[in-house]
Amino acid sequence: MDLDPMEYVGNDEEKEAKEELAKDRAKSRLNTLIAVTVAILATFMGLCKVKDDNIVQQMQQDQAKSIDSWGWYQAKKTRVVAAKGIVDQLSLAILSAPAASKPAYEKKIAEYKAYIAKEKADQDDVKKKAEDFDKDYDNWNKHDDQFDLSDAMLAISIALLAVTSLTQKRWLFGVAMVPTSIGVIYGTAGLMGLGLHSDLAAKWLGT
Repeated sequence: MDLDPMEYVGNDEEKEAKEELAKDRAKSRLNTLIAVTVAILATFMGLCKVKDDNIVQQMQQDQAKSIDSWGWYQAKKTRVVAAKGIVDQLSLAILSAPAASKPAYEKKIAEYKAYIAKEKADQDDVKKKAEDFDKDYDNWNKHDDQFDLSDAMLAISIALLAVTSLTQKRWLFGVAMVPTSIGVIYGTAGLMGLGLHSDLAAKWLGT
């Protein structure tokens, strides 16, 4: 029985063709998975960006109101100090004033004391408002930190996915899922207003 060498050549070529086809399919599946993942992450990042922008606007408003309130608080403190000085002057002046003039002095002193009491009460209210604005700012800032961390992690993830697509190294896709998970967790926490916060990450991001 004669052996046909071309028969083996044909089998080898067919085998190589099948292997090449399998590689192309695997590559196509990986690229499709990467494309879908990047599309989902980009959409998620877009939603986080909208929410974060709104938070930043609220922080700016709270900061402006806080500055105004603390300025008004200092102004009221100055008013109280000035009014106390006037009361002291009137109290000394009444000692040497004629008896007929003393009722007028006493009336003026009473008016200034009432003014001082009112300003002190207003001063406490203004101080509380300023502290509330500061507290509100800090609370919003925690959520801003969440979005900052999420954005950083997802940017790293997308970069790793791009390298995965170029190198076709499947293990890189697994590595990319680590920052992806962190980014999604913190982004979700920011969207839902959860208290999850990393002081280390906030320090690293300079916030």
